[in-house]
Amino acid sequence: MNTLRFFALKESYSRKPIQIAENQHRSALFGNNVFGKKAMRQVLSAEAFRAVEDAINTGSKIERAMADSIAAGMKQWALEHGATHYTHWFQPLTGATAEKHDAFFETDLDGNAMEKFDGAQLVQQEPDASSFPHGGIRNTFEARGYTAWDPSSPAFILDTTLCIPTVFVSYTGEALDNKTPLLRALGAIDSSATAVAQYFNKSVNKVTATLGWEQEYFLIDAALAASRPDIMQTGRAMLGHAPAKGQQLDDHYFGSIPTRALNFMKDLEQQCMLLGIPVKTRHNEVAPNQFELAPVFEEANLAVDHNSLIMDLMDRIAERHHLKVLFHEKPFAGVNGSGKHNNWSLMTDNGINLLSPGTTPTKNLQFLTFFINTIKAVQDNEELLRASVASAANDHRLGSSEAPPAIMSVFIGKQLTKVLDELEKVTDGKLSPQEKTDLKLNVVGKIPEILLDNTDRNRTSPFAFTGNKFEFRAVGSTTNCSRPMVVLNTIVARQLSDFKNEVDALIDSKNMKKDDAIFNVLREYIKASKRIRFEGDGYSASWEAEAKKRKLSNNKTTPEALNIQITRPVIKLFEETGVMNEIELKARYEIELEEYVKRIQIESRVLGNIAQNHIIPTAIRYQNLLIKNVKGLKEIFGADHKKLGQEQLVLIEKISEYIKTINTLTFEMIEARKVANQEEVAKRAVSYTKNVLPFFDQIRYASDKLELLVEDKLWPLTKNRELLNLH
Repeated sequence: MNTLRFFALKESYSRKPIQIAENQHRSALFGNNVFGKKAMRQVLSAEAFRAVEDAINTGSKIERAMADSIAAGMKQWALEHGATHYTHWFQPLTGATAEKHDAFFETDLDGNAMEKFDGAQLVQQEPDASSFPHGGIRNTFEARGYTAWDPSSPAFILDTTLCIPTVFVSYTGEALDNKTPLLRALGAIDSSATAVAQYFNKSVNKVTATLGWEQEYFLIDAALAASRPDIMQTGRAMLGHAPAKGQQLDDHYFGSIPTRALNFMKDLEQQCMLLGIPVKTRHNEVAPNQFELAPVFEEANLAVDHNSLIMDLMDRIAERHHLKVLFHEKPFAGVNGSGKHNNWSLMTDNGINLLSPGTTPTKNLQFLTFFINTIKAVQDNEELLRASVASAANDHRLGSSEAPPAIMSVFIGKQLTKVLDELEKVTDGKLSPQEKTDLKLNVVGKIPEILLDNTDRNRTSPFAFTGNKFEFRAVGSTTNCSRPMVVLNTIVARQLSDFKNEVDALIDSKNMKKDDAIFNVLREYIKASKRIRFEGDGYSASWEAEAKKRKLSNNKTTPEALNIQITRPVIKLFEETGVMNEIELKARYEIELEEYVKRIQIESRVLGNIAQNHIIPTAIRYQNLLIKNVKGLKEIFGADHKKLGQEQLVLIEKISEYIKTINTLTFEMIEARKVANQEEVAKRAVSYTKNVLPFFDQIRYASDKLELLVEDKLWPLTKNRELLNLH
């Protein structure tokens, strides 16, 4: 074992477990560092509190004088909780979060110290937008951008900084972030879903999209991670032979959580409680060193903020435990990668889940309305939904054994399939009392304390109905949840709006009863959306062939997937729903292509560097030892040395072949990269996919073969068997 690996492993094995203080009851900790309703009631006037609530519920504007009052209360609360700085916390199009800290501390003209924070500083700031992705929205010399307070996501204290969630827009008003389109999409779904919900209950005044994400991740020792330049620079092990024992025994999934990981989780959960993040579930995932955490579902905007915040928290807390978190969708070859399942539903302001089957015919007609419209929205926009989860990293995961394929389909289970098939056969356009009764969807049979779900689970489905919500399983672990949530809420909003127009037209033009009109439209939607429904094995070759017959897209790479975003129908969809304009859409398309290219470019450079500066020199050094051995045999045994050194000669020859392969492929990869860099962004992305990316696996194969041949103590990289062994 070489020196670097030795000290990395020694550091890893000598770690003492960090002692975690005994947790208080979760309810006592929850939200203590959040400027939520409880905190606002303590420091704000009744009028100021109502102003914030109105801004959250109706989007009403907060006047400057009221903003000053709110800022004063927020500052008082923050200072009492130990804050020294404040920041507008936003989510630029990097996929991460951004913040610029300013101290409350200021001095007046006489040099006297004070803490200052007023309404202007709360509501709006002007950060430098020049270094954030903008997709051509503004010129480099036009650096001005604005962050504006989002009252619907409460401020919180992280360490000693008051963080104020904000949107981020350009000087000309276009969105430069992930939050702004999400808020618009949530407004669109609220409007259209409320209008449809009022068919069934006139008292519904608001519909909220909810989200429950499930975050998968890997934990590895920080010292070992630091010894791997590929992990530190790309987030994944680009080289490394699979360990003899990976996940094939299925003994890690739901197994006993390793002590170091559990200590990390306890620390993380305590911080989550303070920040009002309602984490509930933790467990081992399928791959070694892979874990998952999940919260209780929340309003979608808040859930997206919490996911972005928790990924930052995980990095910080892992460092305290001498661990490194890997969020990459495929950090290790040969074992499962990581996703971020997005569980989505719609909730009315009177507490009704619109995607939950009810106990009366009317409630089930309401359920079927939102259920079928969602399926229809996916059917009509499956290619756009695929684009919402496209990334260089997720391309490695989609279609592998742990993730759904790149073909979008909807799984609803046998029982609901039977219901839709029967409804499709109704020809007279009316529901008889018996037919309405049959819509109860009652579950047959019970196991004590556990109700049998009305759908099974299908891990191969990218979009599955799971009883009272849809689970979008194709989302990658590094993806900002806002991307898929913007698309999903927008397409369903548009679909519900179209549905209402069709129903109203039947009521007005044909004098049809409301329930009959609803059913007639739904029946046509059932027919029209059959091609997107699939109950089988999404991994099978037969499904790929069947999907092609159904004319479903199968965009396996990000450049293919993203093309749909700038087509005329998609631009029209986003403009008519008010979510994004053409400039914003084209900017995002360019940014996402640029990011794809840069990710592969960085990986290519890292791979080339490791191959030329680590792998090849090490192989030559070991080869020289073998040559010296053969020469020694010749000196001792003379002509008989050939017979005695035959195995060494075979090894020398094999090593030479792999060295030549790696060197040749690395040179060709670099040349392919140079050619690709001359193209404009769309062609450059395709060129990187077709002409640069294929070298990765070829170089890896030769390097991993050398890893098995070269003496262990000489091998320059910490091996995967060591990385995937958490002590």
